[in-house]
Amino acid sequence: MTKSDIVETLHKKTGVPRRNAMQIVETFFEIIREQLEQHEEVKLAGFGNFSTRKKGSRLGRNPRTMQEVEISQRDVVSFHPSHILRAKVDPHHGTTHDDAPA
Repeated sequence: MTKSDIVETLHKKTGVPRRNAMQIVETFFEIIREQLEQHEEVKLAGFGNFSTRKKGSRLGRNPRTMQEVEISQRDVVSFHPSHILRAKVDPHHGTTHDDAPA
């Protein structure tokens, strides 16, 4: 699903004009982006949490030359889905199977 698909779905489900739906979607993502740029966590109840974390420097390898190179420390965005979202995506998540071998 693309951003345009989200706009179209918002338009169809709510009756909001497409132009307004686009502004809503753009503003929604802008708010999330701004918070993450400030290293603030974004918590969306029933959906999940977005956060930033530092990924330490490490050694990597240039695949062409096989020479080791240092990959510098950087900030990365992570997403942790809520239990509600996990259950909707995978209804068997977290369940045990009685018939599974021990």
